[in-house]
Amino acid sequence: MSQSHELLLNRELGLIEFNRRVLAQAEDPSLPLLERLKYLCIVSSNLDEFFEVRMAWLKETAQLTPGRILADGSTPAQIMARISSASHELVRQQYAVMSDVLFPALREEDIIFLRRNEWTEQQQEWVHDFFSNELMPILTPIGLDPSHPFPKVLNKSLNFAVELEGRDAFGRQSDIAIVQAPRILPRVIKVPPEVCSGHPHTFVFLSSILHSHVHELFLGMTVKGCYQFRVTRDSELTVEDEDLKNLRTALQGELSQRQFGDAVRLEIADTCPPHMEEFLLTQFNLKKPDVYRVNGPVNLVRLMQVPDLVDRPDLKFPPFVPSLPDQLSKKVPLFDAIRKGDILLHHPFQSFQPVIDMLNLAATDPQVVAIKMTVYRTGTDSVLMESLIAAARAGKQVTVVLELMARFDEEANISWASHLEDAGAHVVYGVFGYKVHAKMLMVIRREDKRLRRYVHLGTGNYHPRTARFYTDLGLLTCNEEIASDVNDIFVQLTGLGRASQLKQLHQSPFTLHSLLIDSIEREIEHAQQGRPAQIIAKMNALLEPQVIHALYRASQAGVKIQLIVRGVCALRPGVPGLSDNITVRSVVGRFLEHPRVYYFYNDKQENLYIASADWMGRNLFRRIETCVPILDPKVKRRVIKEALRLYLEDNVNAWDMQADGSYKRRPSRGKERCAQNLLLEEYAR
Repeated sequence: MSQSHELLLNRELGLIEFNRRVLAQAEDPSLPLLERLKYLCIVSSNLDEFFEVRMAWLKETAQLTPGRILADGSTPAQIMARISSASHELVRQQYAVMSDVLFPALREEDIIFLRRNEWTEQQQEWVHDFFSNELMPILTPIGLDPSHPFPKVLNKSLNFAVELEGRDAFGRQSDIAIVQAPRILPRVIKVPPEVCSGHPHTFVFLSSILHSHVHELFLGMTVKGCYQFRVTRDSELTVEDEDLKNLRTALQGELSQRQFGDAVRLEIADTCPPHMEEFLLTQFNLKKPDVYRVNGPVNLVRLMQVPDLVDRPDLKFPPFVPSLPDQLSKKVPLFDAIRKGDILLHHPFQSFQPVIDMLNLAATDPQVVAIKMTVYRTGTDSVLMESLIAAARAGKQVTVVLELMARFDEEANISWASHLEDAGAHVVYGVFGYKVHAKMLMVIRREDKRLRRYVHLGTGNYHPRTARFYTDLGLLTCNEEIASDVNDIFVQLTGLGRASQLKQLHQSPFTLHSLLIDSIEREIEHAQQGRPAQIIAKMNALLEPQVIHALYRASQAGVKIQLIVRGVCALRPGVPGLSDNITVRSVVGRFLEHPRVYYFYNDKQENLYIASADWMGRNLFRRIETCVPILDPKVKRRVIKEALRLYLEDNVNAWDMQADGSYKRRPSRGKERCAQNLLLEEYAR
């Protein structure tokens, strides 16, 4: 089959499409109102990262290798032009949803975002007091002149360009000043009860407060205009291996410069005049397509705090309490329960607490002699890390493979590395050039004069907070072959030597890609022999060209292929003669879909795996990932039903991908079936 670029869709445009689906959640009147506001914020957060990473990479590529041909056959300049058009439209739509849909609906529920022209006299007095007491003392206005050049503007910070007229106390004449809003202050401020005019959930924006009193920063001068702006910068960290002695030290040096990378996007108020826009573009070395004019706050991410400030349970998703697996709900000691059989954890419907308990027990159990764990993202406040520290202080042999290059978590991971080392743990940073993305925890316990290994393998990070919002799968087992494989991988990560041949697990960058290709080829053979052949896979992203072309071959051979890809997918489904037998759907709901599950029918053997890896080049070739087979028949039935079948039947949160890369919401014919709600109901029982 031809390797034509026309067979692959563009990754960056796929990310914009994903954010359209997230924005659709903000528009959905069937969802609780304050949750819809959160989806609006998530779009902004996603776009921030998109520009910091993907758009920054495209800009650099266009500058260094402008003739480079990307996977879909486009040049960087061509894709940037298409992205600019698509992202400008997405942002326009996002602010329209905020101004025309959400804010009016919130006002009807007595949740009000006051404009300056709506302030009562009493509120104006309160705003002035807030400005004088909380804001003005920590502001540093910078008038631009030969002694005061344009200041360094932090990545994603709120700033104001102020147009001035007149002379100051020293006789200086400056037309422009820059005021940087302190990051320590919230961008949305709740009005106190005594001045809220009977509306208990009333808010003002920090930008409105500064706008209304900015003239007090420039006494004796005339303020002609004040315009908020925000710049997004390249935030990808690069650590060169040349002369590298200590990865942690090198990374710390890079982190200090992240806030001042090359500018990639400029957001400004839609009231900003053309000459001021041109001035700002010049300062940041940007061009007209890089400007995003917005009718509202330049950073909607900060609205995410509002639902926490509003006590309205009726406008939020109903709370739920994650359940425990049956094997653990009868007060059976954890290690005893694992010895009786494999235990599947399906988060957030089932609690993450057993993983926390496993580490807590290991830290205090005198029979536990060693703990080994990989850490990719765990947060700045982690009970898991505290347990590891306690275990090390208790004299256990604690080994942590901590990925320092986990994007945007580098600082937290460096901090944990220091705390762990101080407690006596062995901390290694994996393999330079390969991110350690595998999710592995192993506890070694002395039992009956022998050592037994207990293992947790998961699809998601060891992060208790995200385990409440991300759907993920985890397996607790003491299967000898699986535990032996996990131990071999830890030895490989901490020491030196060739990769050993694993008995059950598959691993990137060595065997996982070949597992996928071989499994697809086997389904092709079965289909060609007239036997049933089927592939079902669930993941966050599908981009790797060899896997995509293998799936095309399988479709042409008659293999039924059903893909559940939450985010970006470069495969074109439903193309006559190419991918007739492939469907791709995306599920966007209350929880972020995060598991990686691979199913191959294999002539009724039903090979089933859970993994840490998406089907992307980086996961299969440039990261260390694990993929574990589900061997227990009961666990296998659960995974097939809960992670695959229910989602294939979903007609509430599902979107069907079209051959051109666009998506259509799946029509709800007959009885509504929402996979996430069905799982919530099932585990509530």
